[in-house]
Amino acid sequence: MNKNQEKVLVASLCGLVVVAAGAFAVQPAMAAGYQVDQLAQVTGVAHWDQLNVRKWPASYSQQVGAFTPGSHVWVERCIEAKSGSDWCLVGAQNTAGWVNSRYLTVVHDWDL
Repeated sequence: MNKNQEKVLVASLCGLVVVAAGAFAVQPAMAAGYQVDQLAQVTGVAHWDQLNVRKWPASYSQQVGAFTPGSHVWVERCIEAKSGSDWCLVGAQNTAGWVNSRYLTVVHDWDL
């Protein structure tokens, strides 16, 4: 095996590692989910804190926004987590992304 073939092999292996890591990181988004389509309120967050909105349903995912306690959000759907809390895809105030479901309370009596 010459030097160029060695470089191609190493580059290919590195590419496979990157693809495998990417698939692992996105795996929670592929979990079985359930439709919600309901209004919810941000609860369980300290009055001085905020609820982080994530790009993907994982605490290590990039933060794309935040909601203050008491904010109302539209919950599109949620996914079931094998351990821990479910994650929900929400949107409000030009911010959309995933939040931990333990910080949401469904609003039953609301008018549009």
